Amino acid sequence: MLVDTGRRGIVRFGWTLILGLFLGGLLTKLMELSLPEGTVTRDFLLTSVDARIGPLSVDLVAVAFELGPLTFTFNVLTLVGIAIVALIVRSWI
Repeated sequence: MLVDTGRRGIVRFGWTLILGLFLGGLLTKLMELSLPEGTVTRDFLLTSVDARIGPLSVDLVAVAFELGPLTFTFNVLTLVGIAIVALIVRSWI
């Protein structure tokens, strides 16, 4: 059976990234609730960088729509989430 390993690798990378971002977001929310205000640990873990794309307007005469803005928020816990999912995917698949 022939399998396109290049495409499979790209799909695996995409799913790893998406699931890692969700896990990182969950970890961020849990740390927001559990860590006390004003601590250095909280500031380090929850300081984030935002990347924003959009809005994108598409007008096809019959249908017009607008996408965005799409915002990605990255912090240390997001990177931890991506790393955890990557390790699981690497050992599991």
